[in-house]
Amino acid sequence: MSALEAILLGLVQGLTEFLPISSSAHLRIVPGLTGRADPGAAFTAVVQLGTMVAELAYFRHDLTRIGRAWIGALRRPALRGTLDARLGWYLILGTIPISVAGLLFEDRIEEDARDLTLIGTTLIALGIVLLLADRRGRHDRAISQLTLRDAVIMGGAQTLALVPGVSRSGATLSAGLFLGLDRAAAARFSFLLSIPAVVLSGVFQLYGIASGEESSRAGALPLAAATVVAGASGYAAIHFVLRWLQSHTVLIFVVYRVALGSLVLGLVAAGAIE
Repeated sequence: MSALEAILLGLVQGLTEFLPISSSAHLRIVPGLTGRADPGAAFTAVVQLGTMVAELAYFRHDLTRIGRAWIGALRRPALRGTLDARLGWYLILGTIPISVAGLLFEDRIEEDARDLTLIGTTLIALGIVLLLADRRGRHDRAISQLTLRDAVIMGGAQTLALVPGVSRSGATLSAGLFLGLDRAAAARFSFLLSIPAVVLSGVFQLYGIASGEESSRAGALPLAAATVVAGASGYAAIHFVLRWLQSHTVLIFVVYRVALGSLVLGLVAAGAIE
């Protein structure tokens, strides 16, 4: 993989990671449209570290506050009922489902789940789910009203993102909207919840690449460049999504998902893309 190709994929990763349109699907579709090889799940996971850094930078104040409150609550029971201390536990417990599922289905994720027909189908299906969640959700609960049940359900929904085309933010955002959270609150917790999962996935794949068990299909320098570009564009994407959902619905993302999924299925049926 050339440096230019890797940078392009890094840009695609950064711009689509935090939109509910599936970054992993785009990293599979873009090479297919240009006749390039699939970069692979390992490349995707490592480049996601760039977007993880963007999340850490964007939510640094939230994460610092949550971390201090969670640690403080371990020693002072009076702090355990505070929102930040609860969020600490919610992020930990909400990450368990995707961690277990990722280990159990690693081989299937790497190979079978990257089929373009499956990706096109899930783009459309989850687009419809997102639309239903937005239409039927009450949008009357702030993040301060988040419960352990909400965190576990959204964490369970996050496991669906192991299938390209689903979208991590799309799945957790849909779950949050169905639970009655307002759009901004659902998106904010969705982003926070993704941080531990993305870190664990990236570190696991980095270990595999370093030990020779996995191949990123890209050299070290192109991979590093792609990761930096993904981080910069990802930071901008986070800001856009949070601002957008404060005053808009998710309809624009639904239309995009359905249109892209239909295009992919049509191209596959016509034999124009493999």
